[in-house]
Amino acid sequence: MFRYPNGKAYQPIASTQQKKQQSITYSNRGMTLEDDLNETNRYYLENQVAVIHKKPTPVQIVNVDYPRRSAAVIKEAYFKQSSTTDYNGIYKGRYIDFEAKETKNKTSFPLQNFHKHQIHHMKSVLKHGGISFVILSMLNEFYYLEAVHLLEFWDRKETGGRKSISYSELELVAHKIPLGYQPRIDYIKIIEELFFS
Repeated sequence: MFRYPNGKAYQPIASTQQKKQQSITYSNRGMTLEDDLNETNRYYLENQVAVIHKKPTPVQIVNVDYPRRSAAVIKEAYFKQSSTTDYNGIYKGRYIDFEAKETKNKTSFPLQNFHKHQIHHMKSVLKHGGISFVILSMLNEFYYLEAVHLLEFWDRKETGGRKSISYSELELVAHKIPLGYQPRIDYIKIIEELFFS
């Protein structure tokens, strides 16, 4: 089997006839940004660039069914607490903490995609000298938005102002991240420019 340098298996492009025969599945919609970030973080780790991991969401398992010894099925579970942000780790001795969000909206990024506890968490990270930001995916483009700017937009919303970040505002304050091969979404390059140049 032929493999790309990153270890992924080569998949030939299906013919039109084969595509028609394939059933449509929606199970992985919305996972593109997360998949790309996980692949990016794997690249950083393997190449000794940074250590960044996706945070697991704490879950309390309440009911488990054991149809067979080797096949336990979780029937009921609850989130133990509200999650904070999606990713954290370390780069050049600095704590990194960020959230990843996507929107299909073509004109603005809705602030309702963020939760109050996430905003409080980002404020705490900044207060203690960490690097906190958001990676936004909008119109098939990726942006690095510093938490400081997100907090300004959030405060505007909380005082009765606009409830979203317009595309033009995003273009003004965020840093565009070009999509690459290895790494896919090279956000460390922006951190390097902002904090270590």
